Amino acid sequence: MDTQELINELSELTLSNMKEAQEFLALSKEKLNRQPSSGSWSVLACIEHLNRYGDFYIPEIKSRLEKSRTKPSETFQPGLLGNYFAKSMLPKEKLNTMRTFQAMNPLDSLLDKQVLDRFIVQQREILMLLDKARAVDLAKIKTSISISKWIKLRLGDTFRVVVYHNLRHIVQAKKALTLISPS
Repeated sequence: MDTQELINELSELTLSNMKEAQEFLALSKEKLNRQPSSGSWSVLACIEHLNRYGDFYIPEIKSRLEKSRTKPSETFQPGLLGNYFAKSMLPKEKLNTMRTFQAMNPLDSLLDKQVLDRFIVQQREILMLLDKARAVDLAKIKTSISISKWIKLRLGDTFRVVVYHNLRHIVQAKKALTLISPS
């Protein structure tokens, strides 16, 4: 795939995710914390989950970009594992549920609108990192992943996983809203 097109696509998705989060700011804290059903995530729980992953991936990506001495490549070839992870994050018609690690599960946490502010800041950081990534080789730089320090993904795949994961849970948050307040 064309590297610049990939970065453009991921940047557009990130801007869209950020816009959705900004729209959530207009809702009451009570509505944002309301669970559609027992054991399911509220809007703020969905976003807090993303913040927790952002706390790992943003510094990891930033560090790898700063250390890189690679030259940009016109094309990016996804890795086998990275491509699998990225595609599994994309939202589907019927959102398939995935188990999350306890440390990343915000269920029953006391959350406020600062969760949204933090997410918006993280999205701005991702946009800056995507822009910096235009000057490096997305396949040669490898990043650690949150679930295992022994598995490394190509930077392009890591960006795809993070952005698609954000999209997945933005879709979940919007669905939670419709379930608590049907139109």
